[in-house]
Amino acid sequence: MFLTGQLLVAMPTMTDPRFNQSVIYMCAHSSEGAMGVIVNRPVTKPRFDDLLKQLNILPNPPSRQIALCAGGPVDSGRGFVLHSAEWSSPASMVVDEAHKLTASLDILQAIAEGGGPEHCLLALGYAGWDAGQLDHEIRQNAWLNVPADEAMIFGTDHGGKWRQALAKLKIDPAFFSSQAGRA
Repeated sequence: MFLTGQLLVAMPTMTDPRFNQSVIYMCAHSSEGAMGVIVNRPVTKPRFDDLLKQLNILPNPPSRQIALCAGGPVDSGRGFVLHSAEWSSPASMVVDEAHKLTASLDILQAIAEGGGPEHCLLALGYAGWDAGQLDHEIRQNAWLNVPADEAMIFGTDHGGKWRQALAKLKIDPAFFSSQAGRA
């Protein structure tokens, strides 16, 4: 079962502070490993215009602002723009028919000029798993998965995304025990 294009949702029992109550959009998942970006951890610094200034991207202030989030603990000094698929560059990675991931400066330039993709967020870093690691964590009851939708990916209710994702599965986190078992 590969989860590319789905949301990975931390179980209420997740104790790892890097992933506690996280919602991760899965950009790639195969037998070779997995990669996604956390979509419910906004960052206030740097601001988008500060980041553009550091990268010498004009205009500054930009014609358009986008949300920044802490995308995960891997390569947190690097930016990844998760976006709707109507915009593309040669550096864009196709996730599914509706979404792409771009890590090149041309997308930031397009956004700063007021263009670029209709829906997007800039993730600083990503979450990554080696071959079989995510599958093992799922078997250990660390994660659930739900279908992704635009509101869950690009919406601004970051504090509510985790509960909303669980609610899609008709799960109330208050009913979970910290003990896992097998029948």
